[in-house]
Amino acid sequence: MAVSKTSRKIASTRKSAAKKAPAIQKKYTKTEILNEIAKNTNVGKKEVSAVLDELDTLIERHIKKRAVGEFTLSGLLKIKCVTRPARPARKGVPNPFRPGELMDIPRKPASTRVKVLPLKKLKEYAL
Repeated sequence: MAVSKTSRKIASTRKSAAKKAPAIQKKYTKTEILNEIAKNTNVGKKEVSAVLDELDTLIERHIKKRAVGEFTLSGLLKIKCVTRPARPARKGVPNPFRPGELMDIPRKPASTRVKVLPLKKLKEYAL
């Protein structure tokens, strides 16, 4: 029974420590991010770097052509590909910047764009 009480205390202190962590005042570089994660998790910088590189590769494999087109980092963000349809050329369209003048708009081919959507946990961090 004493073990469960101490484990609850440890779990509660971890949660409170995460909530009371001070805000970071300057933008971190990649090296600073690696150092911070390595320091807080007691894992070597090389291992942290390898994990982040593998995450990069995993996202690429989800997003590239003929793939699923969507990647979710649980609770934080969703990355997805959105295909934009082609737009035909238009002639004789009123120019919005020079009233009374007509202009031609060239056609635009179909394209694929990447959207990054914040999920609930990420939105809560900003509040």
